[in-house]
Amino acid sequence: MKKLLIALLLILPVQVLASDIVDSLNIGAGLRSAYTEVKDEDSSDFNVQSVRLYIDGQFSEKVKFTLNTECEGCAFGKSKKDISILDAIVRFELNDSFNLWIGRMLTPADRIEMNGPYYALSWNQYTVPLLPSDQLGLAGLLGRDEGVTVWGNKGKFQYAAGLFNGVEGGPNQDDNLLFAGRVAYNFLDMEQNPGYYTSSTYFGKGGDIFTVGLSYQSQTDGTGTATEAGDFEATILDVLFEKPLGGGVVTLEGEYKMFDADLSAAALADPACFCLFDGESYFVTAAYLFPLGSKHLQPYIRYTSNEPDFIGMEDSDLVEIGVNYVIKSHNLRFNFNTTDGDANLTGTPGADVQSFSLGVQVQI
Repeated sequence: MKKLLIALLLILPVQVLASDIVDSLNIGAGLRSAYTEVKDEDSSDFNVQSVRLYIDGQFSEKVKFTLNTECEGCAFGKSKKDISILDAIVRFELNDSFNLWIGRMLTPADRIEMNGPYYALSWNQYTVPLLPSDQLGLAGLLGRDEGVTVWGNKGKFQYAAGLFNGVEGGPNQDDNLLFAGRVAYNFLDMEQNPGYYTSSTYFGKGGDIFTVGLSYQSQTDGTGTATEAGDFEATILDVLFEKPLGGGVVTLEGEYKMFDADLSAAALADPACFCLFDGESYFVTAAYLFPLGSKHLQPYIRYTSNEPDFIGMEDSDLVEIGVNYVIKSHNLRFNFNTTDGDANLTGTPGADVQSFSLGVQVQI
């Protein structure tokens, strides 16, 4: 936190000086913090899960940039917490149908990866296996990777596709690139998000939403070890439905994931393995937003199931029941949730525990 405050103090005068260099410059920040109690492990703690600094601006009408930071280690309760570059993008935004981003950015992927934690519906959305750039290993950080993405909209059709470093070193001794792509069709109203990003709920402010998305990622020698390399590919189908009903809003979300990681027994037994999930998983979420004057209450339930193909490895699942107290959309909300199960972001079974959490999210 001290480093973040120092960074803010250094950047504020830069905003004044930059007025002669850029047309506009905007600075913001995000914070997610929670108190969590794990019943079966008899533990409880307060944890700052995420701290982000947002910088966004433009050199001209069509040439823009993004620089975002993250408190690396905050989200995972590590004792050492450093400020890391989350996004560093030069954005050539030419027209609705074709745009080019270069730098460090989100790899085109499924909805929950494109949401990030700040635009999710549930507090614990990362309980299904995640893609390489979200493994905290050799292939990126928090869904980000270095590369290039082209994206755009044509009517109600949206697309994003790019090439990225993917896993570097380890099994990828030949520097093969990762391909990442996503297409989506908005059957009702168009979702309104920056770039090719997504949200899992608009709290009824996005109109009638029914969007189906299909994502695909692949990398030759993208999993395993230097001596036991294997190819990786993933195909993901995601669906979002949201409809205002009088004063309330119903939201339904779901994903189905198919991961194919070509891993040998020797690679799986090696502690140095960049081992990705192999198998299938899915989740479904249902929520209803109740109006409370200018505030809203959004109870929800989410079920996750992970089904690995690894021999001898059992399935895992998790149920999350929670409620969002929404004060100012995604910019200010509180959350209370309880979870029960053993599913987690690796896709392989973890500890089967019950937890309770009270969280707050703020963005400015």
